[in-house]
Amino acid sequence: MYAKTQVNRQTLFSTAYQEYLQELIRHAHSMINSRELSEDLAQDAFVRMWIYLTRGGDIKKPRAFLHHVLNNVIVDTYRKHKAMSLDMLIEEGKEPSTDDSARMFDIIDGKSAFLRIEQLPETYQRVLRMKYRQGLSYREISHCTGQSKNTTIVQVHRGLKKLKNLCEPV
Repeated sequence: MYAKTQVNRQTLFSTAYQEYLQELIRHAHSMINSRELSEDLAQDAFVRMWIYLTRGGDIKKPRAFLHHVLNNVIVDTYRKHKAMSLDMLIEEGKEPSTDDSARMFDIIDGKSAFLRIEQLPETYQRVLRMKYRQGLSYREISHCTGQSKNTTIVQVHRGLKKLKNLCEPV
């Protein structure tokens, strides 16, 4: 029985491959506009079909199954993060940025904000130092201060709001 189903799977797969390969490549090419990528996606659809068959799946309509799988594969490729090499970016005329001035302004602004924490009331100073200088979580801060987590979150939020008002130019 096992050998017979194995032969049935192989014949189903090979006939589907012969009949629908070019159709799937054309379908993928109409959506992707890259011949090489559409061939790869069609091959991936057949690989997924074979995996489904070997796991005991039953396919009544192989053409519809392959088109459904191919559409899912195309969606997956669109959703993937497209990595580009540095050489390709340079060829396109995009040079890597070495301008750190914005980062330097952020660092300077952060240091001036830390200096202005001293102008806040003591309760806000304490929680803001713990949160941003020591990097403690809200749970850890609430444990250290003996307050509830919600109270700690509110104090940090209010302290940041007051700090923002102090840092804004008048």
